Amino acid sequence: MEVFVRDICESTKLAREMALMNNYESALVYYEGTVQMIHRLLITIADPRRKSQWQGLQKQIVCEYEQLKATVATLQTFQRDRKKAISPLPGGFDDLPTREQTTAPHEIDPKIRPPLPARDAAGPSSTRVEHKRPPVTTTVCRSNPRIKRTAPLVARVDRKKIAQHPKITTYKAHSAITKDKQEKDNNNKKTDDEKQNKEEERRFQPPSAADGGLVDMLEKDIVQKNPNIKWDDIADLQEAKRLLEEAVVLPMWMPQFFKGIRRPWKGVLMVGPPGTGKTMLAKAVATECGTTFFNISSSTLTSKYRGESEKLVRLLFEMARFYAPSTIFIDEIDSLCSRRGSDSEHEASRRVKSELLVQMDGLGSAHEEPSKVVMVLAATNFPWDIDEALRRRLEKRIYIPLPTQEGREMLLQINLREVKVHPEVDLRAIAEKLDGYSGADITNVCRDASMMSMRRKIAGLKPEQIKQLANEELDLPVTKQDFLEALAKCNKSVSKDDIQKYLSWMTEFGSS
Repeated sequence: MEVFVRDICESTKLAREMALMNNYESALVYYEGTVQMIHRLLITIADPRRKSQWQGLQKQIVCEYEQLKATVATLQTFQRDRKKAISPLPGGFDDLPTREQTTAPHEIDPKIRPPLPARDAAGPSSTRVEHKRPPVTTTVCRSNPRIKRTAPLVARVDRKKIAQHPKITTYKAHSAITKDKQEKDNNNKKTDDEKQNKEEERRFQPPSAADGGLVDMLEKDIVQKNPNIKWDDIADLQEAKRLLEEAVVLPMWMPQFFKGIRRPWKGVLMVGPPGTGKTMLAKAVATECGTTFFNISSSTLTSKYRGESEKLVRLLFEMARFYAPSTIFIDEIDSLCSRRGSDSEHEASRRVKSELLVQMDGLGSAHEEPSKVVMVLAATNFPWDIDEALRRRLEKRIYIPLPTQEGREMLLQINLREVKVHPEVDLRAIAEKLDGYSGADITNVCRDASMMSMRRKIAGLKPEQIKQLANEELDLPVTKQDFLEALAKCNKSVSKDDIQKYLSWMTEFGSS
C-alpha cells in the first residue's frame, strides 16, 4: 500500500508539472495513470473513512483531468482556425495548376497565380516573398535543462495565480512532507547499513580456517544480543536482583571503583527449585548490562568427533573475550560439569570439564579492565552434583527461592494483565492459596483459569458450531470459580523436602 501511495504522489506531481510547462499530452497520460492507481488502491482499502477520503481525492484529480482536456480541445480549435486563416484557398496549395499544365506564361490568369516579378539585367529578382511563421515559445525542462520544448504562442497562463491555488498549495505542502519523510527514511537506512557494516567488520575470526564452521555454529545458535528482559518483568526476588546487580551490573557502570581487590566476580551460580526464574534473571542481567549474551547448554558444546567438544569450549570463551563485555549463561550446568572421578564418567566428558575449568580460571584477572570482563552465569537445580573445582570458580552462589506472598500477587497481576478479570476476584486470597507454588506453577494456574469459560462454552458442540462462535462469546472475564477449578487441577511441583535440601546446601556452601 505504501508503494501505491508513493506512486500516486509522484504521478500527480509529474502531471501538474507537465501541465504548467504546456506539455499537455504528457500531462493527460500522467493524469490517467493517477486515476487508475487510485482506483486500484480503493479496492484494497477496507476502512470506510479512509476510503471516502481517497474517493474525494480521486474526484479532485478527475476534475483537474477534465479541465485539462477542455483546455486542450480549445487550443486545438484555435489551431484549426489559424490554419484556415493562413491558407485562404479552399483546396489549399495542392490544387493550384503547375507550370507544365499552362500553355505559356502570358496566358496565366492573374487571379489564380500572380505574375512573376520582373528581373533586371543584374541577376535574379531583388524582391522576394517571405512567409512568416507563427510565433513560438521555447520552454526548458526542469529535470533536464538540455531539453527544450517549443509550442505555439497561445493565451498565457498566470502562474502566480496557479501557484496560489489551494489545491496546488496543498499538493506542494504534501510533496514537501513526503520528500522530508523519504530523506529521513534514507538516513535511517544509511544508519542501519553503517551499523550492519560495523558488526560485519567486528566479526570474530577463528584462529584457523578449519574452525570457521564451528564459529558459525556458535554465532548462529548461542549469540543473543539484548534479550530485552527488564528487572520489572520479574516479580519479587529483590534480594537476588540486588546481589546480581552488585556482582555483574555495577562493575559495568562503575569500572573505576571495581579494581584490585574489588575486581568483579569470575562467576555467579544461581541455585534453586525449577521454575523460580533463574533463566529470566540471567537475561535481565544481560539486558541491564548491555552485554553480548551467550545462552548455552550441554548439547551446544557436545560433538561426536574426538577433540571437537574441547575446541568448542575454547572458541566459546575466545569469542566472549572478543565481544567483551559479555555474559556466558550456562543453564543446567550440573549436566555439563558434574563431579569428576566417578565410575560412570567418560573420558571425553572429563576433557570437556577440564577445558571449561581452565578457561574459567583465565577470566577476570586483577589487571583486566572491568569493561572487558567476561562474566559466567550458571544455573542449576542440583547444586550438590557440581564438581568442587567448578564450585570454587563460581565465587558468588545465590539462592533463588519460591515466591513470597507479595511475589505471588505480582505474578498473578503480570500473568492476568492481558485477560479480563471479574471484579469479585481477590488476588490476595488466591495468592495465599498458592503458597508453595513456583513461578512456573502460578503461570500454569493462570493459564488454566483463563480457559475455563471457553471450555464451558464449547462443551457438547460440534466443530462446525465451534467455528461459528464469536470471540465476544468466548472472551469472558475470569471469575473466582475459574481459579478454584484451576487450583484443583494444578498442583505444586516442589516439595518441602526439596526446599530443605536447597537450604542445607546453601548453609554449607552458599556465598550470597
